Amino acid sequence: MADAPLFKSFFMAGFECATHRRRDGRRLDLLAATGHDRLAAGDYRTMAGLGLRTVRDGLRWHLIEQAPGVYDWSSALPMLRAAREADVQVIWDLFHFGWPDGLDIWSPDFVERFARFSAAAAELVVAESDGIPLFCVANEMSFLAWAGGDVAAINPCARQRGRPLKEQLVRAAVAAIDAIRAVQPSSRFLSAEPAIHIHSYSRSAAVRRAAETYRLAQFEALDMMAGRVAPELGGREDLVDIVGLNYYPRNQWLHRSSTLPLGHHGYRPFSEILQETFARYGRPIIIAETGAERSARSSWLHYVSSEVRRARAEGVPVEGICLYPVLDYPGWDDGRLCETGLLTMPDARGERSLHAEFAEELAHQQARFAQPTSRSGRG
Repeated sequence: MADAPLFKSFFMAGFECATHRRRDGRRLDLLAATGHDRLAAGDYRTMAGLGLRTVRDGLRWHLIEQAPGVYDWSSALPMLRAAREADVQVIWDLFHFGWPDGLDIWSPDFVERFARFSAAAAELVVAESDGIPLFCVANEMSFLAWAGGDVAAINPCARQRGRPLKEQLVRAAVAAIDAIRAVQPSSRFLSAEPAIHIHSYSRSAAVRRAAETYRLAQFEALDMMAGRVAPELGGREDLVDIVGLNYYPRNQWLHRSSTLPLGHHGYRPFSEILQETFARYGRPIIIAETGAERSARSSWLHYVSSEVRRARAEGVPVEGICLYPVLDYPGWDDGRLCETGLLTMPDARGERSLHAEFAEELAHQQARFAQPTSRSGRG
């Protein structure tokens, strides 16, 4: 591992900051729904006290850009200043599935406006923060291309247009990174994409090839960013900086069927996924999102941490694990309470409670990662 780590802590906290519109037209704002936007100072202090001194958080484009090129930073400044006060390092998401009303995501104007917004956001982050600026310009382009471009589950609610949407998102991400580097060349960039595996029982070679083609599609957005696929989009190798993998219990499934449970003979060890990703890109990796609900929280963290240690023992430079979401939150579709976090939703006094068992497992894993890496990576 590197002598001078980029991140202030190996374990990180991720604040859910999705701002998309659902199929019914309702816009979500998870920073507001969890109370984090108004409780950021206390949330950051709590995270720092738990040893989570690096966090993922979001700047909400739809709130900030009031008109083309007109920015209102009142939703962002309290969070930036709270992070600095708590000495917490933030990886800022600039596009977490939502964009300003009236902006056509399919238009060239989308790319241009997002680049201008990204440059303006970088200027603010540089002015209000210490250290190297860190950004995730576009979270999970592959997921948005599927959910918004293929199955009309979220904005822009299209069908069978996943590939064009992915290409448009890559154009925007390329333009945003270039715009930010023009402001601050030392900025670093996280590309967060889902990590998946698909297993097939079929004896048909054609079906197995289809499953493998679908599995390999997880790399398409990053390959576009690197200029290896569709180079006309402007991708270059230097645009793939820090590779982020978002990994949840539902991220492996049988081809055209159900989720593969951990322990199933077709379940691929996460350490192998990490090794494949590093072999493909040769860049530092973080687990940019991972978590499970309710009683599965602790056991899932134990599994992911063990697999990360195994990968690190084999030379894969995994630089961090982000607990995501670190706060319980209302579900996107139905508002049900999703108990994923180290901390609960706020009570009537604006106070949160700590999930003791999850915190105990986190402390155990923090202690394990503070020890020299073993060859087995087990435990």
